[in-house]
Amino acid sequence: MKYCSSCGATVALRIPEGDNRERYVCDDCQTIHYQNPKIVSGCIPEWDGRILLCRRAIEPRYGLWTVPAGFMENGETTEQAAMRETWEEACAQVEIKSLYGLFSIPHISQVYMLFRGELVNGQYQPGHESLECELFVEKDIPWDHLAFPVVKETLLRYFRDLRSGNGFPLQRGEIIKHPARKG
Repeated sequence: MKYCSSCGATVALRIPEGDNRERYVCDDCQTIHYQNPKIVSGCIPEWDGRILLCRRAIEPRYGLWTVPAGFMENGETTEQAAMRETWEEACAQVEIKSLYGLFSIPHISQVYMLFRGELVNGQYQPGHESLECELFVEKDIPWDHLAFPVVKETLLRYFRDLRSGNGFPLQRGEIIKHPARKG
């Protein structure tokens, strides 16, 4: 950040009085510009013992598979965001069942909230952000072609819970950045 969104003056990175973290502070009007994590809301759409995945038609991770998910918009609930993202990516309507996963990803300042949802009438087709959509059972999931570590972690936990037959307790966790592998 270089300029204040309130007055247009330059900003400096410093610790404001009474705070304990560096923030961008306007040199003229003294506005403190807080930068907070983004919330990603998504859905695990279920139908007839299978889940719906979408193959991405956009970057990042073009061509890889994911659950429908994306950044929340102002003025919507997490459930509304999950339903909207499912519509945008899979032209599918879902009835939200429950919050399933809450994952922090501090190295990219994101929080994922993933819901279980039932496809309405089992209808879906690729939306403008997807190359294709498909229903999968666990053994057919393209595990090596999933777009994001949080999606893989969520699906591993989901299928573990499904096999256990004991329901779907809320899953929480932190997705950590792994150092790049060498050779």
